[in-house]
Formats: sequence, structure tokens, C-alpha cells
Amino acid sequence: MIKFKVKVMLAMRDMTQKELAERTGIRPPTVSAICTGAVKHLPVEALDKICEVLDCQPADLMEYVKEPVQ
Repeated sequence: MIKFKVKVMLAMRDMTQKELAERTGIRPPTVSAICTGAVKHLPVEALDKICEVLDCQPADLMEYVKEPVQ
């Protein structure tokens, strides 16, 4: 499963979700969904904008976590 670490990056930069939305032009509900991991898809353009504003790489924003076998 892909886990988003955008909240961590925002905290490291002392930035709010609202500020990220304003600076990227991404709708606040979408930023919130990304931060909570509820987003269903993330366009490359949005990822590009987030990386530009947070001055980071895509790998800084997400990670793959293997789900336990049941």
C-alpha cells in the first residue's frame, strides 16, 4: 500500500494544509485527502506542484508499505 507523508513534510516546513493548497492551487479538500491517505488518485501535475512548493522529491512524499499477509 502507498502511504503519503505530506503531513510530515508540512510539519517540517511549518506549513499548514491551507497554505499548501493556496501555494499549489490544489483544492483544500484534495490536499486534505492526500494528507489523510484518502486520495484515490494523484495527478502527476499535482505531485509536481507539491514537490516544487515543499522543495522535495516525490519519494519524500510517499512510501510503499507491504501489507501483512492474512
